[in-house]
Formats: sequence, structure tokens, C-alpha cells
Amino acid sequence: MAHSPEQHEFEGDRIVVLDFGAQYSQLIARRIREQGVYCEIQPGTIDAESLRARKPVGIVLSGGPSSVLDAAAPHFDRAVLDLGCPVLGICYGLQLLAHHLGGLVETADDREYGRALLKIERDDPLFADLEGGVERVTWMSHGDRVLRLPESFEALATSNGSPFAAVRDRDRPIWGVQFHPEVVHTDGGTAMLRNFALGICRARASWSMDSFIEDAIARIREQVGDGRVICGLSGGVDSSVAATLVHQAVGDQLTCIFVDNGLLRANEREEVEQLFDKVLDHQLVTVDARDRFLSELAGIEDPERKRKTIGRVFIEVFQEEADRLGGADFLVQGTLYPDVIESVSVKGQSVTIKTHHNVGGLPDEMRLELVEPLRELFKDEVREVGRKLGLPESAIGRHPFPGPGLAVRIIADVTAARLEAVRAADAIVTQEIRRAGLYDQMWQGFAVFLPIQTVGVMGDERTYDNVIAVRCVTSVDAMTADWARLPDEVLASISSRIINEVKGINRVVYDISSKPPATIEWE
Repeated sequence: MAHSPEQHEFEGDRIVVLDFGAQYSQLIARRIREQGVYCEIQPGTIDAESLRARKPVGIVLSGGPSSVLDAAAPHFDRAVLDLGCPVLGICYGLQLLAHHLGGLVETADDREYGRALLKIERDDPLFADLEGGVERVTWMSHGDRVLRLPESFEALATSNGSPFAAVRDRDRPIWGVQFHPEVVHTDGGTAMLRNFALGICRARASWSMDSFIEDAIARIREQVGDGRVICGLSGGVDSSVAATLVHQAVGDQLTCIFVDNGLLRANEREEVEQLFDKVLDHQLVTVDARDRFLSELAGIEDPERKRKTIGRVFIEVFQEEADRLGGADFLVQGTLYPDVIESVSVKGQSVTIKTHHNVGGLPDEMRLELVEPLRELFKDEVREVGRKLGLPESAIGRHPFPGPGLAVRIIADVTAARLEAVRAADAIVTQEIRRAGLYDQMWQGFAVFLPIQTVGVMGDERTYDNVIAVRCVTSVDAMTADWARLPDEVLASISSRIINEVKGINRVVYDISSKPPATIEWE
């Protein structure tokens, strides 16, 4: 039966991110992994001796929603700064350094959020070989500020809102920046993290997706043992890659269950069955649960209740099907880090944004143990894993689709008529952006059903029908996103087709909100 999973340690150099609850902690780790350096996240409250046992060659102190001035701020072991390896504090991390090393931090009268101009005042290894001169755009997000540096520190860069936008300790290898180098909005931010990892920490670039796959397969085999495994295959990138990875690890111990919940995109069931019947050696079972999900969702408008209801019914269906197949011990899910960080605090004190059905929507008591091999990865990393596993581009390159499906693209209770409308509109959006050659240039493009009736005119008749919102965004990792600037003719074609072809729709609007402050999905 199942074994307790052991830690399969990566034996190369590692940098550890101490997470104080930042939404971007995993993004820091990912940027460092992009440099070929293994990076992991540990709680910001970890004690120095436990951290020493991890043998880091560098430490990053993340941002976070707390203030170092609050009595309830996360505990920090000051001895972490005495381990001898280089330290980089980011945002809250900089304030933490100042607070613990004799500087002064205060609540700022004018908070600094969004884009800010950084001016580099002195040369430093952190800024080595940056292109574009001494001034660059960075991304700020802080309410506190450092009023006075610790005695041994010096300023490296300033911004309009901070005389200490970047600092370093003259005596020890400790750096701090007030901005967020990990986000795409910071010009040269990735280069700064590369300078820290490869230059300052002198880490060896020995981490890759190949090594991740090797490690993941070993962990899956250790966790599963000779147990039976089922996978909730949705046809999306995440579950497809997770299923393929687990299949490589345990072979015919895995049975994939595709649940047609009635909340899928157009033609999704047929596409999934055609692809994975081959990939999984015919170990795919399809369950038609459309009526069951629609019945359970009847009358529910609150998005959190929708997600939790869908999560509960999914697990019920999986368990029933597992029993029918002769029993199972494990459930594979394609959970990614953005799902985790927006749902629950896993390694730090992050704030819940919304519950994802495959994270926060699971019941408290569940008979199946979860296997989540992609839990620490972002979408583009998952796609790279999928390519290395041999999945076709048609499966890997698909736009993300929420676990709760079209239920959270209906801003109302879910009905068959609304599902039919949003599914048809969504298919039109996809067809038109593909026809314009824009599909691969954006992160996501989809339709949202709004239960708002507006007056329209069709022929000589007055109509009073619903609204479809179109949402298209560009992004690298879904932690931040910007609305896609679609050409006028593409928007016109999308609008015209939806109004003419989708029954009950007489108006189309385009969502021009970025993330933050909005999320990509409406619910």
C-alpha cells in the first residue's frame, strides 16, 4: 500500500525564499529557477538552525501583507542573518532588515503602489551589466518605508517615494530593495535576481525541468507505492501534464476519469477522449455527470459556494467511480501554485483571494490521498514539462480554463440556457482570435455571461436580452496580467458574431481591467 513520502533532496546549490505571505513569493523562486538555480520556499518563521540544515547558498526575504511595526507580524529569527550566506530582502524583507539591524521603519503618509522610477546612485554587483542606464521603471507595493538605515548600510538607489529604494550592508553580504524585481513590470528585475543568484551567491546553474521530472517521478513512486491511483482529467494543460507525469511514474496503477460535468468548453469531451485514449494506453474512463452538477448548482449565485459545491461533487463522483473500478487510494490533481497561493496560505501568511475547487473546495474528510506533482509550478513551467513528456502542442498550448469551468463565467446561478449561451460565445471568441493569429500571443481569451438585460433593436423589433463580456489578457504567469489590445476589426467581428449567433444576447462589452487590481476570471 501507500508509503509515507520522503523528501527527495536536490543535491545542487539551492537558494531559499523565506515567505512572509507575499502573493509573489513563488514568482521570486521561479525567476531564480529560470537561471538554472534550484530555489525553494520555506516559511518566514523558520528558525536559523533548521534553515542552516537546508544548506542554502543564498536567502531571499519576501514581501508580505504585514507591517514590521505590528505586534502580530510574523516571527523572524534574527540569527538567520548570521548564517553567512548572502541575503536579499524584497519590500517587506528590506523593512525587516532595517527593523532588526538598528534602522528605523515608519508608516508612510504617501503609500507607493505601481510603477515608480528607480535611479541607481552607485555601482554594485546587484546592478552589474544592466542595460538602459541608471534610470529604470520598477514596481512598488508598500505602505511602510525605511526612514533611517542601520549604521553599516548604504543607499544604492532611490525612487521618487523612497531615498532607500535599494541598499546594502558594507560589512556583510546583505542587500535590500524596496521594489519587486520578480514582476515583469520591473525593468531589469530578472537580471538583478540573476546577479544575486549567479554573481553574488555564486550558485551553480544545475536545475532544469529535466531534473524536476526525475525528482517528481521519484516522489510519486515513493508516495504511491503499490496503491491504486485515479486522476480527475479535465483536458486542460494542468491535469493533462499531471496525468501524463503520474502515468510515467506508476503506469497501469493509474486510471484517469474524465467527468463531463456540463461546464466544459465546446467539443471538450470529444477532444479529451481522442487524445488521452492513446496517451494513457486506453486507461481513460468517461463519466457523464452533467445532470448531477446542474442539479447541485441550481439556485447558487455566490462564486465561493459554486466552487465548493463543484469540488465536493467532483470528489463524490471520483470516489463512486473508484469504488466501481475496484477501489483506489490516491487522487491526482493538476493543482498549480497560483491556485494554491490564491486559496490558502501554504508556506507563509498570504491572504486568500478566492477558493479554487481543487484546493480550498475539497471536503474536510476525504478517503483519497492527494497527489499533486505540479503544485509548486507556474503554467509556463508546466507547459515545458508537458513538452518534455511528449504531449502534443495542441494540448499544451491551450489557454487556461478554470477548474469550476463555465460555472464561474456565469455571474449568476447556473442554468442550462446560460451555459449554452456562454459556451457558444466562448467558442466564437476562440475562433476569432485564432483566425486573427493572436491566440498564441495572449494568455487567455474567453466570454463571461452577465445577467444584465439591456434594450436592443434587432430588425424592427425591440429586444431586452443579456450581455456577454469578453476578457482577453496577456501574462507570463497569471500572477499579474494586462488586458489585450485587440484590433478593432477583431473586436467588431467577435461582437457581431456573438449578437447574431448566440440566442438571448444583444450586447457585447470588452473588459479592460488589469491584474491587479482585478483578477483574470470574474469569479
